Amino acid sequence: MPIFKCPQKSEPLWKEWDQKAQKNGLRHQVFAVNGDHYVGEWKDNMKHGKGTQVWKKDGAIYEGDWKSGKRDGYGTLSLPDQETGKYKRAYSGWWKGDKKCGYGIQFFGPKEYYEGDWCGNQRSGWGRMYYSNGDIYEGQWHNDKPEGEGMLRLKNGNRYEGNWQRGVKNGSGRFFHLDHGQLFEGFWVDDVAKCGTMIDFGRDEAPQPTQFPIPEVGSSLKDPGTTPNLQTGNSSPLPATPNLTEPSPVRKQSRFCFQSGHPQGDWQYPYKAASIPKAGSTPTGQAVSQRLTAWVFSTLLRPTPATSIQVKLLDPDGVLEEALAMFKKTKEGD
Repeated sequence: MPIFKCPQKSEPLWKEWDQKAQKNGLRHQVFAVNGDHYVGEWKDNMKHGKGTQVWKKDGAIYEGDWKSGKRDGYGTLSLPDQETGKYKRAYSGWWKGDKKCGYGIQFFGPKEYYEGDWCGNQRSGWGRMYYSNGDIYEGQWHNDKPEGEGMLRLKNGNRYEGNWQRGVKNGSGRFFHLDHGQLFEGFWVDDVAKCGTMIDFGRDEAPQPTQFPIPEVGSSLKDPGTTPNLQTGNSSPLPATPNLTEPSPVRKQSRFCFQSGHPQGDWQYPYKAASIPKAGSTPTGQAVSQRLTAWVFSTLLRPTPATSIQVKLLDPDGVLEEALAMFKKTKEGD
């Protein structure tokens, strides 16, 4: 039986040329049509493994890991300095899918950088930010802004510990005024303290302590002073109360509740005392409250007179409430 041999079909030349053109393994510089060039490892005609990419448009250089044509793994991105022309590190850390993802360090300037977690080219997770003015934030991040629990340490040593939202103080927190020896604990809304309490904290070690310490609840006052008569304008002795003459077993420090404003200064906020009404005038309830508060600040606390600020004094011993009741009783008798 005769044997027939079929001649092998030859492959087209373009297929052979294309197979030779496929990039696999380590290659020398490969230029793109836009001027970018890459040196490193390839797989199936895509950057894969270790390699260095140089972009012609902005001069950026990436050195690190690649996967399927994208930056994936650990790598460093450097940018040329506009003045000196030398390359400076812009980011050093982990990448995924051509985006910063995982732990990394981003350099924004000579003295300003961030180290911490990233997700999708944004700061997200735990991180520490060093600002150029000397402030340091350490805590949680989300969408490239402080979000959640965090601490901001200012250059002068003061610090805030508490909640953040959209990059500003929001929620409960504590502000340590270490330069004045005070501690404010309260609630913030959009970086403004709405309500809270202020107490002395390390006042003896503070470099610039306040002129007067915050008085203690139940402490004995040697010179309680006089309280103004809101109806006639005359002064009468302050009515004695057990809480003022006899110290409380538990000597707690007085706390002051700020209805608005930001406690960046001393607890002795400047307060412009309201004038005492003349005889025959009929002050409103709001005026009575303002005058009582003015008397407390001017007689007991002695602040420096300046612009007005609305402050609410917590009255655990009922002194102001008793004074207001006496005034109402006097008014009814008239």
